[in-house]
Amino acid sequence: MSLPITRNAGRAEMRRRATILLHWLVLTLLMLVLASGLQSGALNAAYGLAGLAMAALALAFGLMNGPGPKLDGVLRSAHPWLSRGMYILLAWTSFSALLLAFGTVLPGPAARDLMVALFAASALHAIFHLWRHTALGDGVLRRMTPRFLHGML
Repeated sequence: MSLPITRNAGRAEMRRRATILLHWLVLTLLMLVLASGLQSGALNAAYGLAGLAMAALALAFGLMNGPGPKLDGVLRSAHPWLSRGMYILLAWTSFSALLLAFGTVLPGPAARDLMVALFAASALHAIFHLWRHTALGDGVLRRMTPRFLHGML
């Protein structure tokens, strides 16, 4: 009877680790792509693949985040929709960057415009979670930081 629990716990931990790795990899690659001016096809492809992998993980297994017990009111109601919006923007931006790496562009906003929008949304996302961690004290930063950094939080 303990085997399925262990197996499920192992899968959940693998998913957590993959999500954390992709979260920080996507942010790093996004900054590198923006700094390079979208000139590097390899960086665009790496960013696109990492972003699509993160979006696929969320699509296949659901979002790992939640509003937490201390978040209430409008922010609690908006939280799942804002998360979904971030993932949609991530997937759109990643797909656009991947196509750009192969010399194709999507109709609509340019890849750079999407990336700047995602970077701005990411900055607001970070500020929101810093506020949650400090003002609400709900420990939300522990969800997406590697365990070796938890002592600093």
